[in-house]
Amino acid sequence: MADLSSQSQLIPNLPNDIALQCLARVPRSHHPVLSLVSKSWRCILSSTALYTTRSILRTTETFLYLNIRVNSTFHWYTLFHNLTFTNPEKPRKLFPLSSIPTKPIGPAYAVLGSRIYVIGGSIGDIPSNNVWVYDCRLNCWEMGPRMRIGREFAAAGVVNGKIYVMGGCVVDNWARSMNWAEVFDPMTGLWTALPSPIEVRDKWMHASAVVGEKMYAMADRGGVVYDVGGCEWGSVSKRLDLGWRGRAAVVGGLLYCYDYLGKIRGYDVKEDVWKELKGVDKGLPKFLCGATMVNFDDRLCVVWEGKGRGKEVDIMCAEIEVWKDKDGGLSGNILWSDMILVVPNGASIVQCLAVDL
Repeated sequence: MADLSSQSQLIPNLPNDIALQCLARVPRSHHPVLSLVSKSWRCILSSTALYTTRSILRTTETFLYLNIRVNSTFHWYTLFHNLTFTNPEKPRKLFPLSSIPTKPIGPAYAVLGSRIYVIGGSIGDIPSNNVWVYDCRLNCWEMGPRMRIGREFAAAGVVNGKIYVMGGCVVDNWARSMNWAEVFDPMTGLWTALPSPIEVRDKWMHASAVVGEKMYAMADRGGVVYDVGGCEWGSVSKRLDLGWRGRAAVVGGLLYCYDYLGKIRGYDVKEDVWKELKGVDKGLPKFLCGATMVNFDDRLCVVWEGKGRGKEVDIMCAEIEVWKDKDGGLSGNILWSDMILVVPNGASIVQCLAVDL
């Protein structure tokens, strides 16, 4: 944390703690310009003190991060809102970020605080135990603590401030068998083995989500659920297994994804039932080719590949307010829907994540 007492006066005639509260109220989109004011401002704008103060003042903002594959390269972007651009009809814009030094195929992803974790993935067709960490405050990548074993196409989720990862490895020796599931504690910086029954140890995981204190991981056939609070393993319900397609998002305790007709549906874990999200059909296409979803500040954010124009494809994004009706049904209201990026034909959305800063 930055030591305010050692800083030169941030704003003339104001105590530094008051100046910090002033700076914490400024939208993060203006930070690049503010950092040019002085060295002390540049230091405080990337400090833990500033982001702690933003949290206390409830001025935290949610930012969307995208990983897009173009040919054999991976590109990272972040979406800024409500900026003053030359075109007022486009109030949102994606900004490119630096890329990971390596190019892992099939890593798992997790967001913990202000950091994005890219976990494992294969490099040269060999599953890796590397963990790359992107600090969204400092806008830089660094190597994180390595897992105990290498993984590709694993499941990952965050529960109670810890990262849980499972699968993505062939259980063909003692080490992989004992470490089929691992948990990362950021306080100690260590990965530890998470004991698991042999019957749940599938190799490939194609989707995962966290609902409450339970982590759900879907394999090619069926799936598993781990109750962190009760330290118990189980199988997902048949209805959840049959209805889950693609990358889902949990909003308000309900799991949302698209069905085989391309419509968005929500799954209620307590009732074990899927319900169609009403009120969004006119503003959204049928997601027959898939879509990626994420919880964006308690709203449902959907990102998909739109129609192509010759050699280019539009990356589309929509933000949806969702709620449960009095009769138990699900309804939604599209707050905005827009094209946020144009990419070469054949490009694909790898992942979208939301980070509070």
